[in-house]
Amino acid sequence: MDSAVSPSLSLVSVLSLLVCSLQVLAAVLLTGMFSGQSSPMDRWVLLWLFYDVIVHLTLVGGICSFLFVVFSMSQFLFIESFVWKEYSKADSRWLVSDPIIVSVEILTVVLVSLIALLLIHAILNDKYYRHFLQIALSVCELYGGWMTFCPDWLLGSPHLDTSNWLHLWIYLLFFNGLWVLVPILLLLQSWFRLRNLHALRSDTTATKKKKKL
Repeated sequence: MDSAVSPSLSLVSVLSLLVCSLQVLAAVLLTGMFSGQSSPMDRWVLLWLFYDVIVHLTLVGGICSFLFVVFSMSQFLFIESFVWKEYSKADSRWLVSDPIIVSVEILTVVLVSLIALLLIHAILNDKYYRHFLQIALSVCELYGGWMTFCPDWLLGSPHLDTSNWLHLWIYLLFFNGLWVLVPILLLLQSWFRLRNLHALRSDTTATKKKKKL
């Protein structure tokens, strides 16, 4: 999709990136407030989860403005509204009532946000179901990303603007890439953790059998 947008940063682009930076700052502050005695690794996981929840919930503070925009019912002057509009320069489906995008966002906002909040609670309180939730969340994030982009790729990416460096490298690749890379890393962490627990149980069982003998 060709772009008529200048490759230079506009004021709206700068403000949108500033909003994203404030979301990261809020996640850092929340991690510092609630992480307590968490390990360094878990602090990084919590930082991501807080950021994940903040993005989802502000984009639903956003979902109202989003739904109004995509169904052409109104044009709100909320911060989230111009962020959506700015991102739509890279993916034009965000300004139309695309059923795939709307479906994925409703699922993301409701289910994924809830799982992320429960996972934060599980990590902070060392709950046994922590890695079950972590795996579920990661799979949901990866599936959501796949369903967001795969249908458009199969059509030849008519809605994606890859001619502008900001739209391609920052909006499409960097921001969406985070929700691919981090879930994969979390899946790997859960894999190794569950493997270690299984090995520990096997060692304990073998020790008990030797004692009986």
